[in-house]
Amino acid sequence: MDICPGCQTDLPFQATACYRCALPLYGIARDTAQESITSLCGRCLNDPPGYDHTLSTFRYAHPVDHLIHDLKFNRKLAIARLLGELMAQELKKRVGTPPQMIIPVPLHPARLRERGYNQATELARPIARELNIPIDYRLCQRQRATAIQSDLPASERLRNVKGVFHVTKKLPVHHVAIVDDVMTTGATVAELAATLRHAGAEKIEVWVCARAALLF
Repeated sequence: MDICPGCQTDLPFQATACYRCALPLYGIARDTAQESITSLCGRCLNDPPGYDHTLSTFRYAHPVDHLIHDLKFNRKLAIARLLGELMAQELKKRVGTPPQMIIPVPLHPARLRERGYNQATELARPIARELNIPIDYRLCQRQRATAIQSDLPASERLRNVKGVFHVTKKLPVHHVAIVDDVMTTGATVAELAATLRHAGAEKIEVWVCARAALLF
């Protein structure tokens, strides 16, 4: 792995977080609450999202925020391998029953042509390899181009991705993991999860590189 032990230790690894959406939870010891289904934030208690469980490797903080930005917008693909390997390292410790398939959040074909790669797919590749789980980046597609979520206020993000995903074939498994780079409001993964649920998925996990603070 292309990182020294000291620098790896200094990375902003996620501490105790909501079981459902990975929002940080403060005042709870991780050794008693880690991955506990009873550790839920108020938002998920009042309005549970369509996915079952979220695992975030990092908080969206320095230097991970800069690394993800360089991966997405400056074509630094080597960062995807590093972050994906770090995600796999954490997931090996924290995943219970492994999913049967990994599904990266898809980009619209126009944005994929513009960027040249899907950062979610590039993160998912080392995870799939290390955990020995198949990856399918063709199963789900974006049906229309949308505004970049990070450019929108939280109140508009759900509407921006409503109905945007489409499952291209019969879902061959019942337990899947969605992989993405950053989760803020969770609107994108919630919409993809709803699409997969409608297609027959029974258990849906979300694996993100970094969990950002909620925007209001």
